[in-house]
Amino acid sequence: MNTQAFRASQLKPLKFSAIPGHIDSQILLIFGLLAGIGLVMVTSASIGVADVQMGDPFYFGKRQFLRLLLGVLLMWIAYRIPTSFWEKHGMTLMLSSLFLLALVLVPGVGRTINGSTRWLDMVFFTVQVSEIAKLFLIIYLSGYLIRRSDEIKSGSMGFIKPMIILALASGLLLLEPDFGAAAVLLMTGLGMMFLGGVRFGQFLLFVLGTLSIMVLLALLSPYRMARITSFMDPWADPFNSGFQLTQSLIAIGSGGVFGTGLGGSIQKLFYLPEAHTDFLFAIYAEEFGLIGAIFLILIYVWFVLRCFQIGKVALLSGKPFGAYLVYGVGLLVSIQAVINIGVNMGALPTKGLTLPFISYGGNSILIMSFAMGLVLRVFYENKVQQADLESPKNPRMVVQ
Repeated sequence: MNTQAFRASQLKPLKFSAIPGHIDSQILLIFGLLAGIGLVMVTSASIGVADVQMGDPFYFGKRQFLRLLLGVLLMWIAYRIPTSFWEKHGMTLMLSSLFLLALVLVPGVGRTINGSTRWLDMVFFTVQVSEIAKLFLIIYLSGYLIRRSDEIKSGSMGFIKPMIILALASGLLLLEPDFGAAAVLLMTGLGMMFLGGVRFGQFLLFVLGTLSIMVLLALLSPYRMARITSFMDPWADPFNSGFQLTQSLIAIGSGGVFGTGLGGSIQKLFYLPEAHTDFLFAIYAEEFGLIGAIFLILIYVWFVLRCFQIGKVALLSGKPFGAYLVYGVGLLVSIQAVINIGVNMGALPTKGLTLPFISYGGNSILIMSFAMGLVLRVFYENKVQQADLESPKNPRMVVQ
């Protein structure tokens, strides 16, 4: 009997059922919960700003809804594409991401907003390149972990080569500047390499080196240093450098255990800047309190655990690319969520990162929705292979 087929045949059936068509009901439920919470909170947090600036209190809520609809379409498209396609074109996607990251820095091409050049102007819409690059590099790294599996586990170069790619991409992100996206990309890549079997000594050495470089960059950059000092003691200058964080902390503290109720936030009324984007969690915590914040965090934990469940099944079924791809998506979403929530709570320096599926931001929602579709595709291929192996007509199940 084929060893690989035998191992796959020994897998216990998944505990949670999927709806017809081999689509994971858990992932769909998680997406629905996060997207629904995001739509409600973007509308609530932006209602005052939208009324004053746009003359329509539901302006941002309507746009969020349309982006979610487009996100569902992209999720369906990703679900329909075999993972073999992404495995085959991983190198092309990696080179494309580096090209786009460099292109956005070309004067006259990239669009600058609030001092950061992160967008490409496509006439009818803008593209935030960092969001695309993060996903493309995860796809590339998933393929690399398969092609260079032995080299990664036995030598140094197998680990160093992809780290050079990630360092190059992170360097381009720092030039935008986008310190938050660079940190997320590096941490996600390191997490995937660790899961891919890299030696712990090499992993620890690179982590320490990366942290040292980030600290050095922060010390050498006046505006980053200002963010760090204000983060450490925002109340030292609550009306200038510490204003945003102090207002965020006031919002979270005002929520108490049960919150002020939907629409009851005071801080969203022109006190807390970026209330419907980077600091939406603070408004959510103000309106739904500690109970609501824990509930939201548990949804993210559920998503990560489900990704690792699906990835484990894919790995044991002889589909390592799908496994690493799902692991990468799970790490990306969880790391970005942790950083955003940490920033809102004053546990981390301020970063321009959205809360996945929650914050207002078209590029983030679309790319995250597409990534969710990739997870659904891996689950689908797991179920198809499992059904094939369990079929009595499958010749691979016959012991010779």
